[in-house]
Amino acid sequence: MPTWGDRLLVADGAPVTVPRDPARDAARDELLNAEYHKHDPSVLERVMTWLNDHITDALDSISGNGTSGTTGLVLFLIVALLIGAALWWRLGAPRRAARTVLDVYGVEGPRGAGQYRADAERHAAAGHWNEAVRAQMRALVRALEERTLLDVRPGRTADEAATEAGLALPDHAAALAAAARTFDDIAYGERTADQAAYQLLRELDRTLERARPALGGAA
Repeated sequence: MPTWGDRLLVADGAPVTVPRDPARDAARDELLNAEYHKHDPSVLERVMTWLNDHITDALDSISGNGTSGTTGLVLFLIVALLIGAALWWRLGAPRRAARTVLDVYGVEGPRGAGQYRADAERHAAAGHWNEAVRAQMRALVRALEERTLLDVRPGRTADEAATEAGLALPDHAAALAAAARTFDDIAYGERTADQAAYQLLRELDRTLERARPALGGAA
């Protein structure tokens, strides 16, 4: 005799029994219908809700509601790390929005590439590698301007100079980009220059002096 759980359907007033397993499968299939879930929150919304709930719980714990303040602080730090990891995964690694201006002209007006090279050599002789690298990079860019491979433009950044010069000298585009990164890292204080960094820029400057621009690539 069928149980109450098996008596699920009615046809013309008479009960129709359906075995329990098929009935459960039919109900599950019906609930999987996309029509029932079109207003469900997205995966991102569910993740954000979960993070918000855990942040609230952690803050409550820190304030003394529930667990100890130390435990709450640990929970808060864990949640903060999870949020940071989620943002990193979603948005990618942060990048510097701005780069250092080369300041080739300075307050005293334009200077020649030879003057900057002399400054670089003087700083290098004194072991002041940061200053030597900055002066050498300015010498390199000013020399490209003097050869009209770059247009004369105050306020240009190292990245911009490398990108534009790479169009005229495509064989040296990678070296120019590396030089710009070195200049930026040293100018931002993220890296301390050394003799090797100065020598690389000096050699690149000499190489570019002999380089011929690609046809149609000059600025």
